[in-house]
Amino acid sequence: MLIKEVTTIKPIRPLTPQQQRIDTLKQQVKRSQEAVKAERQRQQVAKAQTQLAKAKMPIQN
Repeated sequence: MLIKEVTTIKPIRPLTPQQQRIDTLKQQVKRSQEAVKAERQRQQVAKAQTQLAKAKMPIQN
């Protein structure tokens, strides 16, 4: 890395409270979307497991 590259890096200013709130809300949205996706996947796996268990049951006459 060159000295020029190190000295020309601009410092990152802290976010204003309004910007921080928006950023936090965006992060919450992402976490919520991931949680919904994971829950749907979990439900699909559970449904597939019950169907598999039913399919393995011997047929009783």
